[in-house]
Amino acid sequence: MQTVLIIEDEGDLAELVAFNLEREGLRTVTVQDGAAGLDEARRILPDLILLDLMLPGLHGTEVCKVLKKNERTSRIPVIMMTAKGEEIDKVVGFEVGADDYVVKPFSPRELVLRVKAVLRRTDSDSGDAGTVMVGPLRIDPERHIVSVYEEEVVFTTTEFKLLFTLVQRLGRVQSRDVLLRDVWGYNYIDDTRTVDTHITRVRTKLGGAGDLIKTVRGFGYKMEDR
Repeated sequence: MQTVLIIEDEGDLAELVAFNLEREGLRTVTVQDGAAGLDEARRILPDLILLDLMLPGLHGTEVCKVLKKNERTSRIPVIMMTAKGEEIDKVVGFEVGADDYVVKPFSPRELVLRVKAVLRRTDSDSGDAGTVMVGPLRIDPERHIVSVYEEEVVFTTTEFKLLFTLVQRLGRVQSRDVLLRDVWGYNYIDDTRTVDTHITRVRTKLGGAGDLIKTVRGFGYKMEDR
């Protein structure tokens, strides 16, 4: 049974979220502040973390940063929950390593869909493929490891899926809508700015190999070998 750690200080909301996830066959663990959330994440190593942005003590963005810098927790997918819906807040969430973002108030169905989509990405069958190389880039899909010039680079679950999707479709232009559907895993209720933000993150992490990802203006992106 997959486990979702809910880090949320609003007790009623946490209970509602837990109830709906448990109805879908997921195990939930709930904590109400950032520091306790970090401790619990390190202890149980959940399959996914639902993280409120505005937490007492330790802010949600700081929690996410710490999780992503720790080797044991860096690959746990994180969905941020927040009442803030401005574009800048979404960008900040993605910049600290969040895999997805849901704005309060949200419907339980929407949240369940997003949780399931992220868990599917984590459990995808990309591990059946062998190691892939494009220029200085090496991807081991079985272990979810990316190396650039022989140096390992840490990617979130969503960033890895986005990169691997582009590599698998080498030379083929992918529209933002197609990437939203295939990477995020369902009819994503958001604008295509999400794709642009993640592409920027992936390029930055790839460093000198970031120019392997080409922008096709007005349409989308493609990966090209040198």
